[in-house]
Amino acid sequence: MKKMHLPVLLREVIEALSPRSGGIYIDATIGLGGHSEEILKLIGPGGKLIGIDRDEEALKIAGKRLSDRRVILKSGNLSEIERLLYPHGISEVDGILFDLGVSMLQLKNLERGFSFISDERLDMRMDRRQEVSAWDVVNRYSEKELERILKEFGEERLARRIAKAIASHRSKKTIDTCSELSGIVEGVYGRRGKLHSATKTFQALRIEVNREFDELRAGLDSSLRLLKRGERLCVISYHSLEDRIVKNFIRDSVRQGFLRVITKKPVTPGPEELMVNPSSRSAKLRAAEKI
Repeated sequence: MKKMHLPVLLREVIEALSPRSGGIYIDATIGLGGHSEEILKLIGPGGKLIGIDRDEEALKIAGKRLSDRRVILKSGNLSEIERLLYPHGISEVDGILFDLGVSMLQLKNLERGFSFISDERLDMRMDRRQEVSAWDVVNRYSEKELERILKEFGEERLARRIAKAIASHRSKKTIDTCSELSGIVEGVYGRRGKLHSATKTFQALRIEVNREFDELRAGLDSSLRLLKRGERLCVISYHSLEDRIVKNFIRDSVRQGFLRVITKKPVTPGPEELMVNPSSRSAKLRAAEKI
């Protein structure tokens, strides 16, 4: 649990976000509340923090960790940020943080069906209230659609062969567990490299199930409307496809005169953080200021 509580790039996020006393800040993917805990130390008694997450389990943990009258916790997606703020009379804020991707809580809880080492049912829903799970994608999507997802969201070079193998297996029986699917992908590769052969397949399925890229784009658009002039947006991404969306959004917003870049290059974890938290190795922080 201690490892799960480690917020990635904490010092760098606080430096880039620059929270100040009396400000209103959004942690749009609050997770277990690590970044928010630090933000609360800096915003004083008159500040406010809105923590949003689609994962109810994470929200409960964050609620216990951040038992504070200045905190408002909301269950929802990135695309719903503005709607979630409306009942509280908040139409502009002093900073927004997105910490993207799957959390350690979700990965380590094998019952959630995110991990290729799990013998549990394929799931991967960040919001357990939604209907479509990874089981539905694997067992009900067409072979062609599976190939597209693996290529587009996983950059999987063997997408066609994996989709064909999945279709072949499910014609005999449904593919029910994470380990079953992992075994099918390993069979296509025939050997293991440094990266587990099912990594890209599971990434692609997770992105599809949770509509992560659509949610991210909608959340970024909302950030432009919500941020006050001179205030900052910080985004931590964990793989090249996420980072590309963030990079392009900031670039286009700079061209249109909405933002200026704070981080000329993405900020990555230093040696000390990597020693304590090796899972942070793929993290990239980008920050921009509204003008």
